[in-house]
Amino acid sequence: MPTLEQAIDLFERRRKAWLAEDLDAYFALWADDMTFKAPVHDAPLQGKHAYEEMVRQSATFVRPVGFDILSIAVNGDLVLAEWKITLEWRLQGVTVSYTGMSRSTIRNGLITEWREYWNAGEMQMD
Repeated sequence: MPTLEQAIDLFERRRKAWLAEDLDAYFALWADDMTFKAPVHDAPLQGKHAYEEMVRQSATFVRPVGFDILSIAVNGDLVLAEWKITLEWRLQGVTVSYTGMSRSTIRNGLITEWREYWNAGEMQMD
């Protein structure tokens, strides 16, 4: 079970790797048997390989611009976080921001489950 400090450190390393587009460092934070669920997926992605494919494909279309972690709470191995992400559609040069929440499970210092909640209707485009 992570302490609050360990959860903050893990989220900060995830944030920095994503912003730097350092996918190797980013994927090093996830367990091989992880699951991922977001509002745009009908079913959870199972396994790090499936998640890597999705993130790598997404990275060809969007560039990370901002990732602010607004709050984090820890309850056992469960970490809840509120965050704001800003990204740019590479081809169009359009910037999109949205705020969301994530529910993640941490085991042995790695993310084993990630579920995020956000409302596409609240996305802000610049």
